[in-house]
Amino acid sequence: MFELVSHWAFHVHLIMAISWIGGSVFMFVLGITLRDKKAQQEVYPHVGPIFGWFEVVALISLLSSGIILGLKYGLFSLLFNDNGTPISHALNMKLTLVIILTIATVVHFIIAYRTNGKERTRIEQLLSRGSSMLIFFLNLFVMHYAIVLRNIL
Repeated sequence: MFELVSHWAFHVHLIMAISWIGGSVFMFVLGITLRDKKAQQEVYPHVGPIFGWFEVVALISLLSSGIILGLKYGLFSLLFNDNGTPISHALNMKLTLVIILTIATVVHFIIAYRTNGKERTRIEQLLSRGSSMLIFFLNLFVMHYAIVLRNIL
């Protein structure tokens, strides 16, 4: 039974990762290209909540399927007993990045949800844009370590 679940977990993890990163790139490009304040006020209140709730589902799916895959491949023992191998290093790096990414996502989601359609304070604007940019770049590094892990496994 666990073998079947872990088989599906790999596919869910891959599809959610592709969706997560694709959505992140889309929102990042949208944020860069929409320089007009009026255009931003027309687009973000509609697109933001849709992507935000998808983002929550995707993150929960990624974390859940990642735990299942970690159990399947016995990665938790390597993670908590760093033996200096490339797989141990890649696991530690990926987990650290995922923790930071999750925190940045929660911060961004809370600010975006609370201020949707409203004027943001300077600090909310700074935290929202900063977390958005951090999420975008962390995604690239998490993907790198995911590829490293997949090559090793």
